[in-house]
Amino acid sequence: MRGVAVAAGDLLHLTRDASVQFSRPITVRVIRVLTDRHTYDGWVWIDAYQLNGVGDAVRRRTLFLMPAGVRRLTPPPRAATAALRPTRPDPAPVREPVVTP
Repeated sequence: MRGVAVAAGDLLHLTRDASVQFSRPITVRVIRVLTDRHTYDGWVWIDAYQLNGVGDAVRRRTLFLMPAGVRRLTPPPRAATAALRPTRPDPAPVREPVVTP
């Protein structure tokens, strides 16, 4: 395999440089590289989760791409990612039952 080696856990930005199927760029997190599938020289099959703008997985995909055309992204720190997600309000406090003698 030439170019960038793709491995499980990688966060990748895929554009037309990786394959013509990415006319609209997407971001994925690699689940695994499918080494049991035959490919052209310099191409690879991967299982990946497609991510939305805040980094949540929205779709599982099997993709055929050229690793030389991918752009590896650095994941944001966990604290920054958590800050982007909406927070839920605290649940109502639990009241103790009133016991009368």
